[in-house]
Amino acid sequence: MILDQFNLTGKVALVTGASTGLGQGMCLALAQAGALVAGTDYVACDETASMVESGKFHAILADLMQPDAPQKIMAETLERFGRTDILVNNAGIIRRNDLPDFTEQDWDDVMQVNLKALFMLSQAAARQMIVQKSGGKIINTASLLSFQGGIRVPSYAASKSGVRGLTMEMANELAPHGIQVNAIAPGYMVTNNTEMLRADPVRSKQILERIPAGRWGDPSDLAGACVFLASAASDYVTGITLPVDGGWLGR
Repeated sequence: MILDQFNLTGKVALVTGASTGLGQGMCLALAQAGALVAGTDYVACDETASMVESGKFHAILADLMQPDAPQKIMAETLERFGRTDILVNNAGIIRRNDLPDFTEQDWDDVMQVNLKALFMLSQAAARQMIVQKSGGKIINTASLLSFQGGIRVPSYAASKSGVRGLTMEMANELAPHGIQVNAIAPGYMVTNNTEMLRADPVRSKQILERIPAGRWGDPSDLAGACVFLASAASDYVTGITLPVDGGWLGR
């Protein structure tokens, strides 16, 4: 049965940025598909835990600004669930300022969370998946700015372009181990990162007029793409960045 390919029963998924927004939505989707989920964030994931079926979610408190966070997260996931089959690198931050005024600290912070920590956690997960000898899935959260330049967000644009490139590179290296690496590029979603844009009546109107679907995206809009890329249904799909953007890039 084709639907059996999407069943994640027996799989363990690790999701970063799990307390709210896109990460919360992907935790819920993976759990509903049958996976056990370890969700991590620098704040408590109590709300996410309350939304997932009892016993299927384990919260890990960790700050990806800290260099040792990836190792801590992986160790605690293995301690709780004994394996890792799916990694969703969703955590990300954004800093906005005019380019002449953009600070080195804002550059470094965004690159640390959005790109370096993503790589280090992917490396840790890949090592574990290789030891398990049962393949695996790594899903990165890219962005529309993996394809476009944006404005007033130089470190975010650079990091998300880097996510797209790193997704392809890791896909090439890990394919012989049965590990597929892909990315999702969300469009303009109702999340904390877009709160300022949605509160600006001029900018919000401009954005909505550009989206063929005519609305901001909801975290639940990523559920299908996430489960697909986490499941056996995507075993011959690797190295792609899949836009889920209401048609933005096609406009």
